[in-house]
Amino acid sequence: MPTSADETAQRVCGVDGAPGGWAVVSAVLIANGTRAKTAPSDVALVLSDLRVAFGSSLNSAVESVRRGDLSALAIDMPIGLLDERPRAADREARALLGPRRSSVFPTPVRATIGAVDYLDACERSRAASGKALSKQAFNLLPKIIELDELIRPQDQDHVVEAHPELAFMRLAGSHLTHPKRTAEGKSCRLALLNATFGAPAVAAALRPRVAPDLDIIDALGNLVTAAHVARGTERRLGHDIDSTGKRAQVVY
Repeated sequence: MPTSADETAQRVCGVDGAPGGWAVVSAVLIANGTRAKTAPSDVALVLSDLRVAFGSSLNSAVESVRRGDLSALAIDMPIGLLDERPRAADREARALLGPRRSSVFPTPVRATIGAVDYLDACERSRAASGKALSKQAFNLLPKIIELDELIRPQDQDHVVEAHPELAFMRLAGSHLTHPKRTAEGKSCRLALLNATFGAPAVAAALRPRVAPDLDIIDALGNLVTAAHVARGTERRLGHDIDSTGKRAQVVY
């Protein structure tokens, strides 16, 4: 917690999609803190009071941002759907990730909203963009639609689309070689989180098992991005604006 009058504390939140809802982690970001020498982040981030929860929706989290109770919310799910072409943000994210580029699924076009099944979604996508969509992207549609209906353009200074692989790449200062589902990949990501939050805090976040470990780990990565957003040190990819006025950006 803050130790002097010139320090301020802000609560920030990272979210990852999980079976049946969302893995939600939050922490207090202390401004003007000094980064521990062991932390690999390129920007000093001091985070404490780590909390983990499961949410069936994100309504309350977004409302917390609007009230000012949360300073930033970073969600690993597309925000901003284009009508007929791929998003620049996805292309730029894949280019940055190098060996981990396959973790960025092409975002469905807006025409796929309302599809009754995968074949219908593919037909709608082909008619609008000339391409079908992947089964992985189709499986994300319910959560994409939830965010599309919930988030307003004016929310996006503080509510951002994140990607955990970009967050971990920024923490590491280099590309991660191993996928997260391998033992080596999980170990590497946990080491980065332990250096950022402290091993006891990370272990405590995983202990309740409110969601699969990998979803909690990704949400913790997104929490680091939320801290950057609150500090104004985030990096934003993409420049597209969708038909609802929302920015199609990936932030890390």
